[in-house]
Amino acid sequence: MRYISTRNKEISISSSEAIIQGISKDGGLFVPQILPRIEDLEAMENMHYKEIAYTIMKKFFTDFGPAALKTCIDKAYDNKFDTDIIAPVVEVNNSFILELFHGPTFAFKDMALSILPYLLKESTKITSIQKEIVILTATSGDTGKAALEGFANVHGIKIIVFYPENGVSEIQKKQMITQEGENTFVVGIRGNFDDAQNGVKDIFNDREFIELIDKNNYMFSSANSINIGRLIPQIVYYFYSYSMLVKQKKLNKEEKINIVVPTGNFGNILAAYYAKVMGLPVNKLISASNENNILWDFFRTGVYDKRRELILTSSPSMDILISSNLERLLFHLSGGDDKMVASSMAKLSKEGFYKMDNLNFEDFYSNYSTEEEVKERICKVFKEENYLMDPHTAVAVNVYEKYRSETKDNLKTIIASTASPYKFGNTAASAIGIKTGDKDEFRILEELEDKTKIAVPKAIKTLKDKVILHNNNCNKDDMRQIIEEFLKVGVAND
Repeated sequence: MRYISTRNKEISISSSEAIIQGISKDGGLFVPQILPRIEDLEAMENMHYKEIAYTIMKKFFTDFGPAALKTCIDKAYDNKFDTDIIAPVVEVNNSFILELFHGPTFAFKDMALSILPYLLKESTKITSIQKEIVILTATSGDTGKAALEGFANVHGIKIIVFYPENGVSEIQKKQMITQEGENTFVVGIRGNFDDAQNGVKDIFNDREFIELIDKNNYMFSSANSINIGRLIPQIVYYFYSYSMLVKQKKLNKEEKINIVVPTGNFGNILAAYYAKVMGLPVNKLISASNENNILWDFFRTGVYDKRRELILTSSPSMDILISSNLERLLFHLSGGDDKMVASSMAKLSKEGFYKMDNLNFEDFYSNYSTEEEVKERICKVFKEENYLMDPHTAVAVNVYEKYRSETKDNLKTIIASTASPYKFGNTAASAIGIKTGDKDEFRILEELEDKTKIAVPKAIKTLKDKVILHNNNCNKDDMRQIIEEFLKVGVAND
């Protein structure tokens, strides 16, 4: 399996090289040259999560030896998850909630970021790279903590996380700024997630800086879903949840389903699209946005237009105006038209928009949820089903109800639940009638636990007394400088 750039398919590298690089040198994203088929879906019914992970990943990471890949998987999906099932499926109101938040940071990012450090370390062995890897990551909330958790104290790797200072929940922020590990560095950006993400991309494309880093025996990589090593592991849980439902006789063999994903950077739903192309019987991929509904506009009009104000919502991981992984979808749907993708991305960067005239988006349905709808949906599902959702999941559940109302489609549906409600306790609590006012975040969690009888995860409860270890902030334009200071490189340090 080779990996090619969305902006120049003449660039072709191995999976280990793609994992290390993170982003192509031309600014494009790496995609597999072909998407392999899973021919024997039935065989997965009796497989554990790890076995399905190996069945899928071995088709993509072909320069990894079988033993090495299995070791990566075994180390990733171990007792750091609070259930042996890894990703449980819960039936709620005639749909199936795929709970992706049972890892160490209580968000779906754990599903891929638990394995990425092992894939990256193995990739450096395969390619005989001697340099120290520096992970550069922008986060809208969950990726940052999951990446920090995965890479903390991993020898030969440093990790730098940039987050929007006022654009994450208090729990998300506390998780990051209390992160232990001498190789970790967390920085708040005075701006929004797109500022952080664009700043990271600019650094990846700064040839002068890359040369300076190289001279100091470092090299950059990424833990965002722009890294193919993040994206491929996310395919696994769609096959796993489907197989589990067939085994439980809640689905018939080869019965078609819909998949709903709360969507920000487009990685999680792109993984579902890959699963469909690979043979998972999917009818419709339902892309659910919050009030930053740029994807809803795009799927309706074919125009991607980021020239708008970013709205800060109760689902901050989706407060995004540049959905990076959409670039990969455009490449696939255009039959690999790298020149079109490159020119569209250049237009987006320069003019703030691009237009797609001839692409077929029939696999997708898109809609969005308002803040009022999110709170109403959390309340309704809790009252009727005694099931508590975080705001991102509520966005998805609400959009699914809109889809059903519009289309009258009653196919069985899997909804990706991307975070524990306790990461967004303020929103969950106020939605079900708890007065939050000026209460301390942790007091709110106690009241939420008391009312719902659902235990606050210990790792969140103990955050209250953890020492703040990262008190760094900067403007987007100063990101390079703060990296130089952390790594002790640059003109002043030569």
